[in-house]
Amino acid sequence: MTKPLFVIFTAILLDAVGIGLIFPILPSLLQDVADGGNVATLIGTLTALYAAMQFLCAPVLGALSDRLGRRPVLLISLAGAAVNYLILAFAPSLWMLFVGRAIAGLTSANMSVSMAYITDISREDERARRFGLTNAMFGMGFIIGPVLGGMLGDIWVRLPFIAAALLNAANLLVAVFVLPEPRAAGRRKIDLAALNPLAPLRWAFAMKHLLPLILVFLLFSATGEAYGTCWALWGADSFHWDGLHIGLSLGAFGLCQTLVQAFLPGLAVKRLGERGAVLGGVAGVCLALGVMAFATEGWVIFAVMPVFALGGVGVPALQSLATRQVDADRQGQFQGVLASLVSLASIAAPLIFSGLYFSVRDQWPGAIWLSVIGFYALGALVVMGLRPAVAVTAR
Repeated sequence: MTKPLFVIFTAILLDAVGIGLIFPILPSLLQDVADGGNVATLIGTLTALYAAMQFLCAPVLGALSDRLGRRPVLLISLAGAAVNYLILAFAPSLWMLFVGRAIAGLTSANMSVSMAYITDISREDERARRFGLTNAMFGMGFIIGPVLGGMLGDIWVRLPFIAAALLNAANLLVAVFVLPEPRAAGRRKIDLAALNPLAPLRWAFAMKHLLPLILVFLLFSATGEAYGTCWALWGADSFHWDGLHIGLSLGAFGLCQTLVQAFLPGLAVKRLGERGAVLGGVAGVCLALGVMAFATEGWVIFAVMPVFALGGVGVPALQSLATRQVDADRQGQFQGVLASLVSLASIAAPLIFSGLYFSVRDQWPGAIWLSVIGFYALGALVVMGLRPAVAVTAR
């Protein structure tokens, strides 16, 4: 692995760790500073603020990286992440926690710049494999984050944020010395329109050939939110799982998903092509969801987990396919738009799937997974209709 890839993967890993470590300690932290406020409402508000900042800032950071270069934007984002965690570590009042989460949402939007960086330094036949490793790093972060947050939070509720700040500062220091600018072209003058968070979205939606791909990303991102919204409720309602079994099931899925995305996407794309790999991944996850919908014993879920995780093959292939839809001068902006769509899905999809779940909960909890299959099926139909990718020169 090259040094630049190591820095990028580490940044992505730390982004995911930062998202995950706050889950086990946020209620206790809010109780310290909320002065009797409704903790559940505050958690929801902070989560929505984080997603909203990602939605607004991902296209802006991506577009700025097209103009200023990937390296300076990534360095600023890493520095911002370290500052954010220091704010969270020492915030004496509620409003400062909101400021910290807003900065966290902004700096986590650097995912779009990271994806553009990987695109810049990778041949087309390498991208699916490297995007798979990217997603594997993100998955590892979600496994490490909650564990780290819980362990350090038991010592002191703010200690996880100090640890995250130190890790991000260390990664920033490494990036300063070993992360080169991947694009040979000189910097372009910043157009103030690039700072408008809606301008990249308008650009993307005006490009008719991008609309099907945008729809696929939105649909597949929405399906991902169904698991976080419904999994624990479904496990308890269907199998009477306690917290341990819910945690073990999520851990098993995270492990299988990480292994699949680390090792299989490149091979799948080589054998099936990008579109075939996406459809193969959809077929695997839909088969597993069908089994889950009708399962009456909890052990069945663990048995089908490897098939379920095969869906992870399709995401890197789809990301690789997306990189060939625009030219190099628009990669950052386009990756920002796609990251923004993921954030939009994280705002809207939990409301949709929670409503669907509570409408079927009493009669058939597993029916929620049939609705997820419907989303995947619609996305698969769009994928089958995609034309061969042709990069369009920036206008």
